[in-house]
Amino acid sequence: MTFSTDFSGRSLLVGFSALFAAACCAPAAAQVPAANPYGELETKYLFGFTSGADIGAEGEKEVSVETSGRFGKRVGTYAALEHRLEFETTLSQFVQIELGLVGSTHNIRNVPGIDDIGKSNLQGAFAEIRYLLIEKTPNSRFGLTLSFEPNWARIDDSTGEHVTKFEFETKLQADYEFVPNTVYGALNLIYEPEFVRDIGKRGWERETTLGVSAALAGRIASNVVLGAELGYFRKYDQGLLFNRFKGEALFAGPTLYVQLTRKSFLSAAFSTQIAGRSTDNPTLHLDLDNFARYRAKLKFGLEF
Repeated sequence: MTFSTDFSGRSLLVGFSALFAAACCAPAAAQVPAANPYGELETKYLFGFTSGADIGAEGEKEVSVETSGRFGKRVGTYAALEHRLEFETTLSQFVQIELGLVGSTHNIRNVPGIDDIGKSNLQGAFAEIRYLLIEKTPNSRFGLTLSFEPNWARIDDSTGEHVTKFEFETKLQADYEFVPNTVYGALNLIYEPEFVRDIGKRGWERETTLGVSAALAGRIASNVVLGAELGYFRKYDQGLLFNRFKGEALFAGPTLYVQLTRKSFLSAAFSTQIAGRSTDNPTLHLDLDNFARYRAKLKFGLEF
């Protein structure tokens, strides 16, 4: 299965946005209180790889650990794991910041174009600033947040090689409660430019990832939420404004969120690449040159 650049880039983005906007503009459902001993859920980590718009209450703090991984290429063994230790605090009703360290583990064998490697490293550090543009109210169940996340890395997350790398991920994160305290939806628009320089080489390589993801999640118990997620991504190089198209990939998979206690949670997600195309191998199914076949994520958080 392949899909054209014109369809995937424009139609999927417009389709996701139109569907989400139509749902948000639909008449509100009847307010039916939900039995929930843990209180109202925050949506930030409710949707797996997709982020919700909530930023928490002013003064709230949280520490979390997260491991995400990318697995599978067309040939050989490929596993690239990223481990994050994070601290976040909500400075005001509208501003949240997050700081963290990143480690990596790579196990790569016999993958064309990538050197064999099997080791763990301190990869780098990151910060994230989130600004709440539209706050949910008793009369509105729609939220909108803008986030900016600069990253510095000394290890390439895809190959495990030593590099100097800067990423500047920007996300527009929207969510909506379709059924109060029960059924949630989210939509993210993603722009991620990056600068990479190999050790011992002069000059910087510039790449850009453009993406859109949508998720739907429903409460199946007072503290358990199950959902599904769809993510579409396009990779470019030779500039920061989509200069040369390299490939595209469409991922789909389930999500899980468990509110362990009032102050702790566990979230997980798994996605499979179900469609894609690479300009290096345009006749082959899936883009396994620029993306992996599978993605997975596990996160534990504790508020205080």
